[in-house]
Amino acid sequence: MGLTRRFTSRRGYVVTGLGIGQILSWGSTFYLLAVLAGPIATDTGWSSSLVMAGVSVGLVIAGLGSPRVGALVAGNHGRTVLIASALLLALGLAVLGLAPNLWWYLGAWVILGLGMSGGLYSGAFAVLGHTYGVSARSTINLLTLFGGFASSICWPLSAVLVNEVGWRWTALAYAGAHLLITAPLYALTIPRQPLAPTPEGGSRGPNSEAHRPVAPRWPLIVLVATISTLGTSTAALMSMHMFTLLAGIGIAGTAAVVLAATIGPSQVGARLIELVIGRKHHPLWTMLTATCAMAVAISFLGLGIMVPAILVIVYGVGIGLSSIANGTVPLALFGQEHYARIMGRIALPSLLAQAAAPIIGTVLIQNLGHRNTLMVLGGVTLLAFALAIWLMFLHRGKPKPCAPAPASEPSGLSALGS
Repeated sequence: MGLTRRFTSRRGYVVTGLGIGQILSWGSTFYLLAVLAGPIATDTGWSSSLVMAGVSVGLVIAGLGSPRVGALVAGNHGRTVLIASALLLALGLAVLGLAPNLWWYLGAWVILGLGMSGGLYSGAFAVLGHTYGVSARSTINLLTLFGGFASSICWPLSAVLVNEVGWRWTALAYAGAHLLITAPLYALTIPRQPLAPTPEGGSRGPNSEAHRPVAPRWPLIVLVATISTLGTSTAALMSMHMFTLLAGIGIAGTAAVVLAATIGPSQVGARLIELVIGRKHHPLWTMLTATCAMAVAISFLGLGIMVPAILVIVYGVGIGLSSIANGTVPLALFGQEHYARIMGRIALPSLLAQAAAPIIGTVLIQNLGHRNTLMVLGGVTLLAFALAIWLMFLHRGKPKPCAPAPASEPSGLSALGS
């Protein structure tokens, strides 16, 4: 008990435990088939489209389960939700690795989807917001820095494992990692209860004006959910079809690989900058910047305007900031009391749209061509940008900057050492 108290009393341990869990959770689910799909199809004879459908099945189940996850986190069960998610991911990966036929394989993704509903960003953000309240913004930002390395770490790791032991043992290795690393980390680092604000002199008391819960306004919730869904589904579609789209505008082979490789560093760089300057502006400005960057980058790629390398970097900045905005804007608008439940509801349409994104992308490319597909996606992100502007006006006109974090609560890079 003493060891658990020592870990959970320091926010740096919490975000580190969650961050490592996020790397393994994203790497063994959303990013898994980027490496394993080919070997699975070759070894089993299952069609590539059905193999890739596993991720869509998982995202659908995750979306359907996300409102329940939000309710559980709001009921102070966030630690249990995260531990259960790690155990479900371990079980799903074990079933996947041992799957004797396609139905068992797709069933494994149903189990993985249950784990994804609580184990990816929406569940982790809900736990941080419910635990730390309005001061969770920098912690959410730090968590996205960890998440930004998921593909960079797990894609090479998966490739090495597949080459050495095959796809089945790779899945089983990830299952073991969740049992031996993710679940114990969550058990040690995640607080059992939310941290109440301290009296005046630290942060303001729970009954002060700054921390008094405000009843959520449903038009704002719907608007935030729409902006989040438009952005995440576009990013998912671009991710699944990136090399096809680049080839369609004349960038293929090594050049396309090098260009796509700049997206990860661009995301991380944008998140680092946001970490440093984020306290000086309202999260709505982060959302506005993210949607603008995505709209400009994708539209200009379709039009053939500007250097593609610059546009891909701008796109990376946009999706890097978008993940932060998706977690911090609801917290700033709706407060700690409502945050977990609202995050669960916002995640539902977002995850369902991500599940459909690969199919929609294929249909668009086949019927409209590559450049026109980019123009359509640019229009979608432009709509998200316009809605973000509308949201700013609905939220008391021009949003005011957030108050600086209290001295007793770490923020920014200092949270890692606190």
